Amino acid sequence: MEEILFEGLTRMRGPYVQDLRRLLEKIKTPFLRGDRVGIKLHWGEKGNRSFLPPDYAREIALWLKEAGLSPFLFDTTVLYSGGRRKAEDSLQTAAEHGYTENFLGCPVIIADGMDGRSVVDLQTGSGHFPSVQVAAIFDQADGYVIFSHFKGHMESGFGGAIKNLSMGFASRAQKQRMHADIRPLLKAGLCTKCGVCVEVCPTEAARFGADGFPTYDLEICIGCAQCIGFCPNIALQLEWETDATVFQEKLIETAAAVWRQIKGRTVLINALLNITTECDCWPGENPVIHPDQGFLGADHPTRIDEESIRRVGAETFKKAHPDIPWERQFSYAREIGF
Repeated sequence: MEEILFEGLTRMRGPYVQDLRRLLEKIKTPFLRGDRVGIKLHWGEKGNRSFLPPDYAREIALWLKEAGLSPFLFDTTVLYSGGRRKAEDSLQTAAEHGYTENFLGCPVIIADGMDGRSVVDLQTGSGHFPSVQVAAIFDQADGYVIFSHFKGHMESGFGGAIKNLSMGFASRAQKQRMHADIRPLLKAGLCTKCGVCVEVCPTEAARFGADGFPTYDLEICIGCAQCIGFCPNIALQLEWETDATVFQEKLIETAAAVWRQIKGRTVLINALLNITTECDCWPGENPVIHPDQGFLGADHPTRIDEESIRRVGAETFKKAHPDIPWERQFSYAREIGF
């Protein structure tokens, strides 16, 4: 693709499969007949209701097969407890959300392996990481479709193609390195001592104190922010150990390292649908912050995310996450040549 492609919506409600098909038919792919093509997406955390339905992934897989290609779908395991921490659980969550081989017409795999150890180190030459560790998927595919649900995010302000390449490809160890500056801060006046944060903490860093309020052992906290996401009373907020800009820069360094491996053989598509406050890892209620827009296709992750923000409006994300300097992702990307 030499330009950003856009396909608006022709219906009032989704799934907008025909609109996606129109976009796909405009795309000139870099793939060769017989290529194995990995479709990278997020099939939603257990309890999440804002993830994209599998209809779109099936349409992408069908489009690839019609071109004589062999598609498969993939994601990686995560830090936090829930339905995607272990590979077996993640595949079960995918199936419960409709992402099955039978429905999609292609295999569904965990890219970092069933034991989480199928990983590779990539050199960066950047500031925070001399190398980044990501799923060892590069010898399993000849090309990629990075299909991203564009929405808000409590730590990165927004989530799209950049985050799908960084957190989406990262090993669990690399995810922890990126989250290392994030800590929970309790607002005791809002806390009801319900214990949800203690229950969901994957490292037992959250515990009840003598006064009944939860305490957090920051020596073993991995910064996954699951306690913040699950708190029913919004009694926890993010506390940055250094600066929120560091997280944005770490995202970019990881995404850039992945992009160097797959550029020239990748199609990027953002779905500007069900644009919610938080990402598809968020359980329960997740308010929509902007009407559906359609689908974008582009040849570079920063280009497609910048255009997505332009179409939705920067103020949408500044209002949803006023303390997150997400603009730093784009300025830092340019600084490091991404």
